[in-house]
Amino acid sequence: MDNLVVLGRWLVIVGLSIASLGGLLWLLGRVPGLSQFPGTLRLEWSGVTCIFPLLGSIILSILLTLALNLLVRLLNR
Repeated sequence: MDNLVVLGRWLVIVGLSIASLGGLLWLLGRVPGLSQFPGTLRLEWSGVTCIFPLLGSIILSILLTLALNLLVRLLNR
């Protein structure tokens, strides 16, 4: 019975993480000018547009890495 409690807890954590990531992506999609960065791939065909912000993703990754490293260093003191 304890295994089901642990499994349920993990499912809730994973579900909340996916929902948070989806909300973040939804909000980032509404940022004006995000698709105008250099290094953005834009594919369009028959009424469908796909935008891949490669440079924006790299910049966001670097900023999040720096922020998380700073947070971990502050919490370890």
